[in-house]
Amino acid sequence: MATPKLTPLQEMEARRTASAADKPKRVISEEEKATRRDRVAKAKDALARSVGAKGEHVTTARAALKTYLQRLNEPKQPDDAQFETLIEAPFKAPPKKRSNDRY
Repeated sequence: MATPKLTPLQEMEARRTASAADKPKRVISEEEKATRRDRVAKAKDALARSVGAKGEHVTTARAALKTYLQRLNEPKQPDDAQFETLIEAPFKAPPKKRSNDRY
């Protein structure tokens, strides 16, 4: 009896499930879950409050917050200081660059 031929889609799905089974599951502690929940709430709050903010820095800061929320499940997360900077970015204008034009 011959083995049934798999379609390319079925083959790809079989490979994906096989490789997913090989990887060890990452265990997330309750403390880490609480930290994540808190950070998500803060990030969403900052996004909501920054809707009416004006300035060139606001769009990039909002994009950074959205990217942070999209990449929550990645292992490398910003530390507390970086996260606070990320949250405050839409509301703080960056320092103006000084020019050396002294004529």
